[in-house]
Amino acid sequence: MAPGSGTLHPKLLLWFIYADFRMGSCQSQQQVVVPTPTNKTESQDVQCGPHLKSHEELTGFPIFPEGTKSSVARFNTRNVWEMLRGKKDAHGVPYELCIFSGCKNVDSGIGTYAGSHDSYKTFSLFMDKVIDDYHGHTPGDSHVSDMDASKLDCPPLPDDEAAMIVSTRIRVGRNLDGYPLGPGVSKEQRLEIMQKVVDACNTFTGDLKGTFYPLEGMSKEVQDQLIADHFLFKYVSCSIIRFEKLLFYFYFLQGRRSFLGGMQLQP
Repeated sequence: MAPGSGTLHPKLLLWFIYADFRMGSCQSQQQVVVPTPTNKTESQDVQCGPHLKSHEELTGFPIFPEGTKSSVARFNTRNVWEMLRGKKDAHGVPYELCIFSGCKNVDSGIGTYAGSHDSYKTFSLFMDKVIDDYHGHTPGDSHVSDMDASKLDCPPLPDDEAAMIVSTRIRVGRNLDGYPLGPGVSKEQRLEIMQKVVDACNTFTGDLKGTFYPLEGMSKEVQDQLIADHFLFKYVSCSIIRFEKLLFYFYFLQGRRSFLGGMQLQP
């Protein structure tokens, strides 16, 4: 008994209940309320899934459904979470936002988006493992670039194969220094980036000179023609839907333009 209380101490109560079951005396009709042990860590955990609306709901360690294989589920261990939770990169993007997509979309393959270039350094405890696993690129490796096009080995295609090619597109993605990436960029910054690119491309001359077509406010006729010429999306892709769930799709049209250099739309 607890000293001076006249009642059983909780530990003794649990022992008596355990002993009662061991002796087979389970027929008692008396209802015994067993104190439920509280696990502070588990009580703060957050279940992952499509019900999540914002990274601000990640107030505790994310728990994924059994069988989840995304990079976030595998590498955001409880230790990593405790080390990085609440931290922000140089542009103010929190760790929770970087992993929110994978926590909401539990069928993701990777499930993380860097908020800025600095995210890779600030959240390196997590990011290094994701990059090593996906790219096989360890923190000690270095990337070597060679922009000398003369070193490319591009023999001409056979006539029968060349005849099947209608158009060819090469996508090159680049980020402007000094700006955060998708999850961390603001509407105002997107517009600034667009204007910088527009100003730069307007200096092109000769066969590089072209026309910008803003996605926001584009006429139906121009949109249909760009789709027919395979310069615009014909439908909303799965990746864009995930961007919407990550909360930076709301400005998807704003700050985006299609630049056609050295050519005109076909009537």
